[in-house]
Amino acid sequence: MVGLHSRKAGQAFRTSAIVIAGLLVAITSWDGVMAASQPQKVVELFTSQGCSSCPPADELAERLVEENENVLTVLMPVDYWDYLGWKDTLASPIYSQRQRAYAARRGDRSVYTPQMVINGEEHVVGSREGQVRSALERTEPFTADVDLKISDMVVQATVDGALPRGAKMATVYFLRIDDEATVDIGRGENAGRKIKYVNVVRNLQPIGMWSGGSETFRMTKSQLDLKGDARCAILIQIEDQDGPGRIIGAAVMDWRGGF
Repeated sequence: MVGLHSRKAGQAFRTSAIVIAGLLVAITSWDGVMAASQPQKVVELFTSQGCSSCPPADELAERLVEENENVLTVLMPVDYWDYLGWKDTLASPIYSQRQRAYAARRGDRSVYTPQMVINGEEHVVGSREGQVRSALERTEPFTADVDLKISDMVVQATVDGALPRGAKMATVYFLRIDDEATVDIGRGENAGRKIKYVNVVRNLQPIGMWSGGSETFRMTKSQLDLKGDARCAILIQIEDQDGPGRIIGAAVMDWRGGF
């Protein structure tokens, strides 16, 4: 009887091991997954459907997206102009707060639309193309490499590199991005206009903290609420008690239809 129980226990252990191995293969299998690119500059445009000065900046953002894969340009629509008569259909208070946090960290309290923030640091009027391109030329090189992969179950970001001198920690952000949205503006300063928006951030979510070296961050796709969005991105951003600061790494992937 002891031998029978031992054989059964051994068979059960082997069966469990096979099942676990199968699950691990399923989770870590990346066959058919589209490759992510690693831009070396990030532009965040804080814009609003209720801002009459914003459409030229929205158009500039579209040109940046189309012409340069080395620059990740994203739109973060803010909600603080909603009281002017039109509620921005893409806005989030999270992006308004992020813009204010940038201003507080810089110490200039400069919050306006359209505003472009370059690599989490320098800000310029988003419609002034010459100033935007000059700011992009002044950026410092990223210090973190990001390998982004997505399977049918898991989002995985492997970060490798070093923090800049004096930095202790960086936040790993996951962004859901809608590649294009066209909005008919019914009221407010842009009433009657149909405006196209590209690379609109639909969710900005921290998935971990990185302190240098090589580290892998994983989350299930269900946790990240991937819906109909066409692409996603990872940002590595210095962050401390003063709020978000310099962006030191990024990756972006068009994932729709990849699974």
